[in-house]
Amino acid sequence: MEDQARDAVQDIWWHGVRAVRGQAAVETAIRSEQIARPDQIIAVGKAASAMVAGAQAVFGPDIPALVVTKYGHDLGLPGPVRVIEAAHPVPDENTLVAGVELLKTVQQLSENAHLLMLVSGGASSLAELPEKGLSLAALQAENTRLLGEGLDIHAMNARRKELSQIKGGKLLAQFGGELVTTLAISDVEGDSLSVIGSGLGAAPEFHRFSFDPHIVASNSIARAAAAERAQALGYPVLTNRESLYADVFELAAEIGPMLRDAPAGIHMWGGEPTIVLPPDPGEGGRNQALALALAREISGVYGLTVLVAGTDGTDGPTQAAGGIVTGATWTEDGKRALRLADSGHFLGQRSGLFKSGPTGTNVMDLLVALKD
Repeated sequence: MEDQARDAVQDIWWHGVRAVRGQAAVETAIRSEQIARPDQIIAVGKAASAMVAGAQAVFGPDIPALVVTKYGHDLGLPGPVRVIEAAHPVPDENTLVAGVELLKTVQQLSENAHLLMLVSGGASSLAELPEKGLSLAALQAENTRLLGEGLDIHAMNARRKELSQIKGGKLLAQFGGELVTTLAISDVEGDSLSVIGSGLGAAPEFHRFSFDPHIVASNSIARAAAAERAQALGYPVLTNRESLYADVFELAAEIGPMLRDAPAGIHMWGGEPTIVLPPDPGEGGRNQALALALAREISGVYGLTVLVAGTDGTDGPTQAAGGIVTGATWTEDGKRALRLADSGHFLGQRSGLFKSGPTGTNVMDLLVALKD
């Protein structure tokens, strides 16, 4: 019965993720919005390659494209596509190479050019041109500090914009062409283009070009598809909220007791939790930490299975997307793992890691719980 429940929550999670994959989302948006053929494509983020694949499905493979994505996320696309892979969540040398190439590509476009910008989560770390005088080491230290303080993505990206020559509309301020079309996969609460990728695909306040922005995928779309799948499998969907916007321990203390007392069915949440890290964190990410904290809250409850994972397929600096736990997962060793931010190590020993690989999208995190 436990294996069947694990299969079910993974099936539901995957159905939600597939509904917001970059290729399908971009292809659908281009066709439905009747977007004209661009002269240049720039794609930045974890889903960058998949999003370009969507554009190529409509326009063919011969449009020049610059793709900036995370290591291991390149799809090997055909045509004149230049790919720069960089680090996430802390930038590296290739992050700076990507920033220079983005700016150069935008500045070289002609006065009648149409630029197609494809932006997805992770862009803030993957491409950067720091303000003059800011070294890579200083940039890395600041990003590490932001990640460790438990700030939400709005606060982090506001700070990143202050340090950047290309974020917050500054990149497109260098565009001298006729039209920019931005298609974005949202990984932020509120789906604001000024926050997604720290505003890499946003227009500056004053601009002379025409600007046509679209949000093509979001957490709400993923949850709707996941709910549809749950119902098709015969499970009632009793909870479906986008409210995972607090510290992982606060969320576990709220969601855990609710799940203990909940009626049978599917309960889902979306969003992006935060976590405050100790000085020398162990192995794990926010989703693994939330999964383990929930395992403590539901310990001893039979027939309850919880999957919480990043829709991009990664959770912090790990190879796992998140964790999958039941009422039998928790042991007292979990206390130390939570204190040291070492949830991944604990879950790995308890068959609790969930690994999806790159998914081709990023619409924050998705929690699927089955009470059977």
